[in-house]
Amino acid sequence: MSYSIQQNLVGKYVWLIETIYRAKRITFKEINEQWRENVEMSGGEDIPLRTFNNWRYAIQDMFGLFIENERCGNYRYYIENEEDISNNGLRSWIYSTYCIGNALAGSQSIKSRILLEDVPSGQVYLYAIIDAMKENRVLNITYKSFWSEKERTYNVQPLCIKLFRQRWYLVVRYDKPGYSPWVCALDRILLLEKTEETFTMPKEWDAEEYFDGFIGVLCYNDCNKETVKIKVSTSQANYLRSLKLHESQDEVERNEDYSIFTYYLRPTYDFMQELLWNGEEVEVLEPQWLRDEMRGRIERMLDLYKED
Repeated sequence: MSYSIQQNLVGKYVWLIETIYRAKRITFKEINEQWRENVEMSGGEDIPLRTFNNWRYAIQDMFGLFIENERCGNYRYYIENEEDISNNGLRSWIYSTYCIGNALAGSQSIKSRILLEDVPSGQVYLYAIIDAMKENRVLNITYKSFWSEKERTYNVQPLCIKLFRQRWYLVVRYDKPGYSPWVCALDRILLLEKTEETFTMPKEWDAEEYFDGFIGVLCYNDCNKETVKIKVSTSQANYLRSLKLHESQDEVERNEDYSIFTYYLRPTYDFMQELLWNGEEVEVLEPQWLRDEMRGRIERMLDLYKED
């Protein structure tokens, strides 16, 4: 099957999921009516029942979503596990990405009014890395970090990939015993190729556990989890409620002037950068060492703007 045909099919799957998800429960007749109204996709034609059922099974395989029928009354269709659409995870992310892509693909007439952010070029290696992860193959990479003038070449075992702030990162382990995993940015890889050598994925290693308690990709073994308490202005608190800084976020106090949020995490550089991004709208209350560290950073920033 060609890529364009497959892409068109996926667009139809996404349309069907969205139609049922919005309606919660809907009959086949109502689905068919909405399908015909979407002339760009349907050409004004009906969905044959056999095709509709084929799409249901394909959706189950691709997205893990089960479209079921009440089998009584109006015989309406519904998504049995619709909560999975809003849950975090790979399937949810894939579905959301397809939804956005589907919406953008059908918006060529207003493309000048849809502004997107640029993504660094490291994503060109994604396919090769994912293939290597599936086959547990060692990668040969030539890498140049922002902190070094030298290019270095390594044989590494790809353990997992992570997306953070529009950049893809790869967690690897040197293809030698005794080395700890480390994180490299895909946009700093100069050359990458799969080797014929394979490796055994360590049973004790878990991607979620590796990043447990961390925000971002900088993981320090000596940084323990602890409770962090911050004071947030009323207006900025709305942003934190709609998009949490971390999954452990808990709003423990709320009034007309401010809110208090707590977190249980590892307060690394990336977390402090998130706090600084909020500027004067956020104040660290606890722990004291983090409050002192934030004060020091702010004072050093202020020094940059003092008059000569």
